[in-house]
Amino acid sequence: MMGTFLLFMIFLPLLWTSQLVRGQLVPAIITFGDSAVDVGNNNHLYTLVRANFPPYGRDFVTHSPTGRFCNGKLVTDFTAESLGFASYPPAYLSPQGSGKNILIGANFASASSGLYERTAALYNAIPLSRQLGYYREYQTKLHRAAGKATASSIISQAIYILSAGSSDFIQNYYINPLLNRAYTPGQFSDVLVQSFSSFVQELYGLGARRIGVTSLPPLGCLPASITLFGLGSNDCVERLNTDALSFNRKLHAAARALRNGLPELKIVVFDIYAPLYDLVTNPLKQGFTEARRACCGTGTIETSLLCNANAPGTCSNATTYVFWDSFHPSEAANQLLANALLLQGISLIS
Repeated sequence: MMGTFLLFMIFLPLLWTSQLVRGQLVPAIITFGDSAVDVGNNNHLYTLVRANFPPYGRDFVTHSPTGRFCNGKLVTDFTAESLGFASYPPAYLSPQGSGKNILIGANFASASSGLYERTAALYNAIPLSRQLGYYREYQTKLHRAAGKATASSIISQAIYILSAGSSDFIQNYYINPLLNRAYTPGQFSDVLVQSFSSFVQELYGLGARRIGVTSLPPLGCLPASITLFGLGSNDCVERLNTDALSFNRKLHAAARALRNGLPELKIVVFDIYAPLYDLVTNPLKQGFTEARRACCGTGTIETSLLCNANAPGTCSNATTYVFWDSFHPSEAANQLLANALLLQGISLIS
């Protein structure tokens, strides 16, 4: 721990100096995945999985809903700020997802998408294969907006972020007998990890060289998971956490294999499990008072349409809640998670 702290203290002045000289530590941030990083693409789909209405976004900089599944900023928003960005890369399907706006990157994520293609189909979300298709379109637009040389530099020097897998388990595998009778949790993890490896290889073929992927969080500690699968207990569902940890070990192994097989690749698995588990099990240590219930509604099952302006009991101050809705962290929790992940990702910007 002391060694990590010293490394951070040594590197932090370099980050500040680089920001002052260059503005941004990287030219662009390109994001793929699910609701943890969707900044509004689902607003433009025929889907019930949206967050473009109050009380979502009530603590965002605009104090209005954007499509983020949070009361305010996501981990990726805080990351962009830490890397020196003055604005956030836009949702690709939004009106802002074109022209000069995309010089700083774009966001292709879609709530309820995942590593398993059929997960997205259940909710009419954008599967990863189509997110990659949109990314190819983005490259064409980028060449027009910036010129070939600049566009190529942006593509190769950008940071690419992938957040996926949670929806595959929570919104598909655990509730879908066609899946959970056909695969054990370990076998399903193998399917997901193979999809991850194929995605990274394809992204690498399109020019990506700096890729960060988030691990699974402690799935069994999400308020909705405890409500749905906890059998009346208020404690984390250990079998779900065991599945997440098993998946994460396989994800790390796959990332090492990709790093060894793709010579120019820098890839980091961001461990979101440990810092979020620590928040849930020791909330007072970080200044939080509520980790079982989310802020919105009853705080045990609401997300998307169930978390709305008329949801009874929604808290007035989310800063002491680990979770905003029953699946997603609050802005305050996202800030702490972003701090942890930034330190983990130093190799992507060095």
